[in-house]
Parts: sequence; C-alpha cells; structure tokens
Amino acid sequence: MTSELFFAMLAYALAMSATPGPNTLMLLASGVNHGYRPTVPHQLGIILGLATLLAVVGAGLGAAILSMPALLTALRLAAIAYMLWLAWKIATSAAPGSAPDAKGRPMSFLEAALFQWVNPKAWAMALSGVAAYTRPEAYPLTLGVLIAILLTVSFPVTSAWVAAGVRLRTWLQTPSALRAFNWTMAALLVASLWPIARDILPSR
Repeated sequence: MTSELFFAMLAYALAMSATPGPNTLMLLASGVNHGYRPTVPHQLGIILGLATLLAVVGAGLGAAILSMPALLTALRLAAIAYMLWLAWKIATSAAPGSAPDAKGRPMSFLEAALFQWVNPKAWAMALSGVAAYTRPEAYPLTLGVLIAILLTVSFPVTSAWVAAGVRLRTWLQTPSALRAFNWTMAALLVASLWPIARDILPSR
C-alpha cells in the first residue's frame, strides 16, 4: 500500500462522490424541499449503501452479475423503473404553504441504502474502483482502505450538495419557482438513465 495508491484512491472517491449523478441530484432536491436535518438519514443511507455495495462487489458479486446477462438486464430494468418513480416524486413535490402532509417526506436511510443496488453510477463506481485500485497481493487491505476513504470523504461532499439545496430555498419561495426546480431535477434524473437504456435497447 503506497502513498501514491492512497492519494489515487482519495482523488477517485472525491470525484465519484462530488460529480452529479442520481444521488447528488436527489440530495440537492431534498435539501430544497425538506431542509438539511430531515435529509441526513437519506445522506447516511447513500454513504453506507455505497460502502456495502463496494464491499460486496469486491467480494466477487460484481463479476458474477456481469457473467449473467439475464440478471444484468433485470437489474437495469429495475433501475429504470425505480428511478422514473423517484423522478415523478420529485417533480410532483408540493409547493411551500401546502398542507403539512402534501410535501411528502425525504428518502429514509433504508430506502437510500437499497437504492444503491439499482443506481447505475454506484455500480460503475464500485466495479471500476475495485478493478483499478485493489491489488491482488494485498487485496483485503487495499479494498478496506478504499472503503474507508469512501466513508470518510462522502459525508462532507454529500453535505455540500444538501447545503446547496438549503441555500437555494431562499430563491425558490414561490410555488412556480419550486415547481420549475423540481421538474428540472426530475428531468435531469431521467436523463441520467440514458446510458442504461442505451445498453438495453436492441442495436440496429
């Protein structure tokens, strides 16, 4: 385990946690619609769900799934269906001033953790991370360090996305502005599905 490998893992974890994707878009939207504290279980579910997925992929599940096309297709279809439902929930979040139960609730810890199993970016991160940064001669150590780094950097990075959403609330006080924001977030979430849909669609 060299310092060069350690800093490469750190840069990778920062990039995977900070770049836009389904998780960060939903955290931003949750910050706007629900505030910071109610979004914390959602945030923690993402972090521990990612770490668990990385550990399981590192134990060999990723290679097993990739070797079974039918299971891989089923996983992709589940991802599309679930993320379309999440996009609809974001798009139809009620405006400020609605009835207390009309705005719904943020995603729970368990929901966020389980979502990582149908999140294409989470799978890409886990598969590429294990392939690029673990070393056969020190496999448990390098996999453990990668998971530890991910756990360490993910909380401040995801907190920044939620905080950005909270700050946006001051500019989204009108129902029309909040509706426009929620529909935009929903559209971006749907757009993020294109790489999976492209893999499922039959080639010409």
